[in-house]
Amino acid sequence: MNAPIISRQSCQLEDVGAYLDGELAGVSLETFEAHLKTCVDCAAELRAQRQLLCTLDVAFNESCPFELPRDFTRVVAAHAENDLSGVSKKGERRRALQLCAILALLSFALLGAAARTLVFDPVRSFLRVVGGLLNLLWQTVYDAVTGIAVIVRVVGRAIVLGPHGLGLFLTLVFIVSISLLSLLIARYHRAQIIE
Repeated sequence: MNAPIISRQSCQLEDVGAYLDGELAGVSLETFEAHLKTCVDCAAELRAQRQLLCTLDVAFNESCPFELPRDFTRVVAAHAENDLSGVSKKGERRRALQLCAILALLSFALLGAAARTLVFDPVRSFLRVVGGLLNLLWQTVYDAVTGIAVIVRVVGRAIVLGPHGLGLFLTLVFIVSISLLSLLIARYHRAQIIE
């Protein structure tokens, strides 16, 4: 009873395509052929893909080739250059966008489950990574602002409520003004040299 469950879990449908294309060889070929004898799902998938290949072969072999007129490209190019009536209409872009959206929905519907793995899973993964980066950036900015607020509050409380708070505050203002004064003097001298 456990053997069919184990074989179903080891099914890999891409092996069916590789088997049909002749890409399996040696041990992997023998293993897959042995698996086909026990797995109904893989055998059904192999049968369905063989039927599809036969249908495609018949459809492409029955179509008879046709010849284009010898001046076909010149005529098409002339018509394309002369017929610009669709470009001048205002609703042309909206109509083209609607047509593209309809074609995209039809292609996703025809792809079925493959559309989820081919399109939606990578987009979801990308959005998850971008969300994580934005969350990290937000958390970093929030923590930095919170830390600065705590430091300013502690220093402000020490200056205001301390025994020599006013003197310490005036000393801090004096040091900042002296450093700004030296910066202004340096800029003034640079401006004099340039002139």
